[in-house]
Amino acid sequence: MSGHDDFQIEPVPGLPERPPLGEELLWQGRPATLALARDAFKLTWIASYFAALALWRVVAVADSAATGLAVALPYLVIGAVVCAILLAMAAVQARSTVYTITTARVALRIGAALTVTLNIPFKQIGTASVALKSNGSGTIALQTLGETRISYLVCWPHVRPWHMARTQPALRCVPDAARVAKILADAAETKLAEPVVTQAVRGMVLTAAE
Repeated sequence: MSGHDDFQIEPVPGLPERPPLGEELLWQGRPATLALARDAFKLTWIASYFAALALWRVVAVADSAATGLAVALPYLVIGAVVCAILLAMAAVQARSTVYTITTARVALRIGAALTVTLNIPFKQIGTASVALKSNGSGTIALQTLGETRISYLVCWPHVRPWHMARTQPALRCVPDAARVAKILADAAETKLAEPVVTQAVRGMVLTAAE
């Protein structure tokens, strides 16, 4: 697993370098902006909070429709501005992100200000979990093996929420997540089933990759 500070031009969009011979791109995508705003930036919760504040002020002090509008309007305006900022932040994150699945690895090019690329070979992925939404979008979280630690803050929001002790990088809020998860599962199963050549004391032997 490796990180890459992506200040140079990408030879392949989403990857820090051209894939080696024999490695093929299977899928590329990015988060859905609105789904990311709702899931990672809590857009729905924030909008509901300001709406509830406005309603509370109307009930508490308003004695007419005109008074109710006057006391509710500031909360509604502030809420709209905050939601617009959150939606813009989600749009920037989605636009700067490229998720890639190849025949050998998962790569996440992430970061709006400081771009970093995580390369995670299939052999370093222990399990992958999928959380699906009713609209078909979802998050595919990767539990990595080995001692390498990934920063939760550096990767956010491209992580499984609240798993901080052992950060799980994630393909967050991708459309048609069930299909993407199947592509990943099939590619990993195929790759890990391939025989690899290892040097023995005498001659060459074939062993199954673990």
